Amino acid sequence: MIRHVVVFTWSEAADESRRRTAIEALRRLREDVGGMTSFVVAEDAGLIDGNADTVLIADFPDADAFSRYAQHPAHLAVLAEHVRPWLADRSVLQYRA
Repeated sequence: MIRHVVVFTWSEAADESRRRTAIEALRRLREDVGGMTSFVVAEDAGLIDGNADTVLIADFPDADAFSRYAQHPAHLAVLAEHVRPWLADRSVLQYRA
């Protein structure tokens, strides 16, 4: 299994509406792209100052399924339209679980 983890910190230009729209678009990837066995997009609980804002955690059965997701046009469109324009920072990793 491949676990894909993305931690997003939104820019100051990303108001509440833009953040909500981005999170909704990210959540739709489960249906629009598929291939994952588990998929979560969640906002930080706000318990510690300085945390990132949002996390995406997706599990894929294998590296090929992850690659199909990563290259899927719907995924690339969400990144281009709803994520990258509003990011201050992000960290990404994939690991074998």
